[in-house]
Amino acid sequence: MITFGDLSEIGGETRLAVINLLYRLGDDELVMGHRSAESADLLPALVYRAEFSAIAHDEIRHAGFYYEMLRMLDPARPEVLLRSPREFRCASLASRPPCKEWEPSVLRQFLYDAAEMVRLTALRESRLTPLAALAGQLREREHSHLAHGRRWVLQLSRTSSESHEKLQNALDELYPYALGIFEPTEADEPLTQAGICPHEEDLRRQWESAVAPVIAEAALGLPETVQPVHGGRVGRHSPALVELLECLRRRVPMASGAPEDERSRAAR
Repeated sequence: MITFGDLSEIGGETRLAVINLLYRLGDDELVMGHRSAESADLLPALVYRAEFSAIAHDEIRHAGFYYEMLRMLDPARPEVLLRSPREFRCASLASRPPCKEWEPSVLRQFLYDAAEMVRLTALRESRLTPLAALAGQLREREHSHLAHGRRWVLQLSRTSSESHEKLQNALDELYPYALGIFEPTEADEPLTQAGICPHEEDLRRQWESAVAPVIAEAALGLPETVQPVHGGRVGRHSPALVELLECLRRRVPMASGAPEDERSRAAR
């Protein structure tokens, strides 16, 4: 199987599939980062707010790395925030409205970070060398995020019966959306055949195996019948994403060209 040592070596159907993958990765990080930033103020202690804010900053910064790789692969692509909401490829979990309480905020972040760890671990073995190298760099920070999330979920599950109930309600609501992170796309087969990224179904099974022990340790129950919430990967999003993007556009003025520093401003 061919190893792609440079982005310029990718062509045809494989190139389009990699572009799709990078949009999914970047858009997930950008939107989840801002959702996490919105949730930080919900946390009851300053130290938790600082940790959650740091996670949000990391996610947004990581989005910039994926967008930079996209720029190198597809220089003619539209600027990040100049795209319409229908052009965003973030998962439905990310495009949901911000959570209004600590428990669902923490649970959503944990489910997302577990998915990120599974994907980055797989991408470290990618035959697209630049992506494999980036995945290896980002995985260390994501491992830290996941450790925080696991600790918070377990702590909340033992704080009080009310907190445990809120976690269970959040899990019932969010789990189908978390499964939607692994929504099948037309890019799956070309990416798998090229050895760039495993099939989404394989990643989903790994994710389920990763989160199940934490859910069990927190004495939470997975929903018995779950229908994954799809649509985000093909641009079908809630009005909440439209509102977020409009807010970001107002905060990041767009001149005739690109923002001053796309990695630090368009993704801020």
